[in-house]
Amino acid sequence: MSKITLIGIDTAKNVFHLVGIDQHGKYVYRKKLSRQRLLPTLAQLEACQVVLEGCAASHHWARQIMSCGHQAQLIAAQHVKPYRRGQKNDYRDAEAIVSAALSPGMHFVGVKGVEQQAEQALHRVRSRLLSQRTAAANALRGLLGEYGCAFAKGLKPLREGAIDFIDRGEAQALGLVELIQDVLDELTQLEVRMKHYERQIERRVQQDGLSRCLRQELAGVGELSASALRVKVADARDFDNGRNFAAYLGLAPSHRGTGGEVTIGKLPKGRDRYVRQLMIHGARSVVRRVGDQQDARSCWLRGLVERRGFNTACVALAHKNARQAWAIMARQQAIAA
Repeated sequence: MSKITLIGIDTAKNVFHLVGIDQHGKYVYRKKLSRQRLLPTLAQLEACQVVLEGCAASHHWARQIMSCGHQAQLIAAQHVKPYRRGQKNDYRDAEAIVSAALSPGMHFVGVKGVEQQAEQALHRVRSRLLSQRTAAANALRGLLGEYGCAFAKGLKPLREGAIDFIDRGEAQALGLVELIQDVLDELTQLEVRMKHYERQIERRVQQDGLSRCLRQELAGVGELSASALRVKVADARDFDNGRNFAAYLGLAPSHRGTGGEVTIGKLPKGRDRYVRQLMIHGARSVVRRVGDQQDARSCWLRGLVERRGFNTACVALAHKNARQAWAIMARQQAIAA
């Protein structure tokens, strides 16, 4: 058998399909392996390039494959799909991964470290708790709205209004006291759990020099935003410039172009909404407090608010922060390397 130079692996929970090519681009290796046999089999092969689709557990398998002496790379799933030929099956998916890896200009996903993924897990759990808190609050608003109760935005007016509804005796007459109190207790518990994970994230930020630098140098970037930016990508140098990094976060408008005419659209919705939300919320707090400050950033923001409106100014500042964050991370990671 010719020397294998590139292997594409279609991963799954228990079954893995491998397809390999030689230096002439011919398929010379095809194998179906169980979860237990994947690493021992790869360890017996000569060192080569191994490419996987970026999906569940792909970072784990990439780290394990690199420990076997191979060069492991990940490709985003949306970049693999156009290369699949014929009807879908596991071997065709593995062949599509090989074709995508050989495509000129293909962008690969950086392999994240264990600590980086552990910190990202804190953000994932916090995001889930935040969604649950919002859902519970909206459900309580809708329930009490059926009885003529309307509240201002925020959890505090909702909680005070719900307690007032109970004190007036209406909830007692309707048999809703236990239900309303249960939802209020749920909101309190979710807030306590969110604060617990936020404190863990803040401690990690204080212990990491890059996160502290992002926090100190960028207006509108707090502990949560600094941590989320740092764990979002394995290496900021995978992006050519800050503009590409901002677009990756969903902070640059989409566009469509043909015949030399380009139409600028809205912000894309298919990006990481969590990081984008943190960046825009942080920028919103800065724009609100511009006042009559005369520094360059404040003058720029005031002019932007006058020309384009408050929300556009917030997104523009978040976009600028993302580009500056890329510069900081790329510089510090280059020094560390």
